[in-house]
Amino acid sequence: MWNEPRPPNPPRRVWRDWVLVGVLVPTAVLEGILRPDLPWRVLSVAVTIGLIATLLWRRTRPLLMVAIVFGTTSVTPLLTNGDGTETHTMAYLLLVVYSLFRWGSGREAVLGLPIMLTAVFLSMASGRLASADAVAAFAVMFSAIALGGAFRYRARARMRELDHVKLLEREQLARDLHDIVAHHVSAMAIRAQAGIATSASRPNAATEALHVIEAEASRALAEMRAMVRVLRRNEPAELAPGRTITDLEQLAGTARVGPAVNVEILGDLDDLPPAVGAAIYRLAQESVTNARRHARHATHIEVRVAADATSVHLRVSDDGEGGPLRPGAPPGYGLIGMIERAHLLGGTCVAGPNPVRGWTVTAVLPRTGMAT
Repeated sequence: MWNEPRPPNPPRRVWRDWVLVGVLVPTAVLEGILRPDLPWRVLSVAVTIGLIATLLWRRTRPLLMVAIVFGTTSVTPLLTNGDGTETHTMAYLLLVVYSLFRWGSGREAVLGLPIMLTAVFLSMASGRLASADAVAAFAVMFSAIALGGAFRYRARARMRELDHVKLLEREQLARDLHDIVAHHVSAMAIRAQAGIATSASRPNAATEALHVIEAEASRALAEMRAMVRVLRRNEPAELAPGRTITDLEQLAGTARVGPAVNVEILGDLDDLPPAVGAAIYRLAQESVTNARRHARHATHIEVRVAADATSVHLRVSDDGEGGPLRPGAPPGYGLIGMIERAHLLGGTCVAGPNPVRGWTVTAVLPRTGMAT
């Protein structure tokens, strides 16, 4: 645990933090005014309000905030002849405990736990915390610790799943690129054989074959470089036949049950790199699958591909209710795979609800098909 790193990219401060501060400050003031049994009223309210600021740095500096919180609550009784200055509002300090084990490193958690335990034992030794209350204090503290660890494990498990989805998408792209390279190599072999067979009767055949072989070799090298960039940090993928953009028409014929699928292809796609064509098909296929699975009461799905001089645009939309992404929920693995595939080819992929009804997926890929 000592070598456990911090979770990546902890949120610094979000709007919920400011709302929480805005609620806790007047709550602490009201408790100081309305609670008749509160000792050292002014000091208790001042300490409660002062420690609210630790909530703003609880994710980025969790150990320091824990030290400030428990150090302050342990030192304050020295100024009040042993009287406690804790208010009910200070229950928010459990968020600091939670954040230490959710966002802190293993080293910070190991160092922070003795600080918290020492503060509780000092309260017991001074008589401010009865033995029966100490059991409840430990139960609440360790509940916050367990909750922070559980959310930390859950986030890490989801990150591993996302990495696995991205790896599978890279493998699928590698399969497609392998087919493309194999096609170019096969064309070179056939042309070389043809040039050799006809060289005696047609001396110019060898020259023509060399020109074709040169062009195919250049394309094969370009695709091979793209495949190396895709697999730079991954294991070799299995080889399987891939799809091309010409297979998009087949999506319209697969709607035996459910909404109809209409496919429209515009622009010049003759010289489109095979890697881009395969990616467009995969993105359209996944979008249609998501629409059939999640779009309630949908009557049709529109698939539109348009190509210009620099890029290829894909738009898949439906007229159903709902979509593959619930409001406030993280994107599913299908959407993450689509975004990863577009990114690998230097493009973008965006999915979201329509203004009135339905769901739309939009992807833009460069015609060069250069992977990043």
